[in-house]
Amino acid sequence: MAFIDYYKTLGISKTATEKEIKAAYRKLARKYHPDLNPDNKEAELKFKEINEANEVLSNPENRKKYDKYGKDWKHGEEFEKAQQQRRQQSQYTQHESGQGSFSGQDYSDFFESMFGGGGRTYSSHGQRTPKFKGQDYNAELHLDLKDVYSTQKQILTVNDKKIRLTVPAGVENGQQIKIKGNGGPGINGGPNGDLYIKFIITNSTPFKREGDNLYKDVDLDLYTAILGGEIIIDTFDSKVKLKISPETKNGTKAKLKGKGFPVYKKEGQFGDLIITYHIKTPTGLTEREKELFKELQKLRTHG
Repeated sequence: MAFIDYYKTLGISKTATEKEIKAAYRKLARKYHPDLNPDNKEAELKFKEINEANEVLSNPENRKKYDKYGKDWKHGEEFEKAQQQRRQQSQYTQHESGQGSFSGQDYSDFFESMFGGGGRTYSSHGQRTPKFKGQDYNAELHLDLKDVYSTQKQILTVNDKKIRLTVPAGVENGQQIKIKGNGGPGINGGPNGDLYIKFIITNSTPFKREGDNLYKDVDLDLYTAILGGEIIIDTFDSKVKLKISPETKNGTKAKLKGKGFPVYKKEGQFGDLIITYHIKTPTGLTEREKELFKELQKLRTHG
């Protein structure tokens, strides 16, 4: 696999701070986003490279591995474990045969032999080649808020393989789940890697979500606000009738318990719906209506 300089991809130096990495990524992501570059394969490829670079460099642990191992950073821990095994084997051999010390194997030789080299094997002295877990895959699943209000089935294609999964109600934007064994194939008979799916949830509804609670603004006409009455509003999945108290003030909030969003993996549990009333000032008044307001004004002023 050819080496990709993630720092060069984002146009930053190796000493860049987390803030500089984030700023560079946002700038390039906006520039090459598929929505702004329809049917542009070059921009699409660039967008993928930018996302890949950001995923590695924005994670301090992954960045440290990348700085140390380069393109083979995902197998850095495997290399270190293998080196430890070889040192233990070497010490045993020295004790048994009195041979010289083990000179070691640098990680570039190790990766070449284990992950695509020219036929060389890792083990020495007839030892069996160690097994390694396959590469983990990462994918994104884009859904709308209304799609995760109830549990549903989804099919996601990753590396030309169709993955069937159940999306639990209440999953949050940015949440990640692991599907064991659906990553890359194991090495030398080792277990397959895992698939990590990140949920990207947009919101096309009139509701604002914060955790399990929903928030919604509701317009209230002046007359109902002053005199009181009843209104019917839409909740996320139904309609409810609300009683309005006389002299309701602008910005008054009302809580509808259990009318919010489903609680993740807790069947039958929901958050609350918080309503904020916004009183609408009447417009287009007739002369008679204006006269009545003037009379009311006089009563309030001189009463």
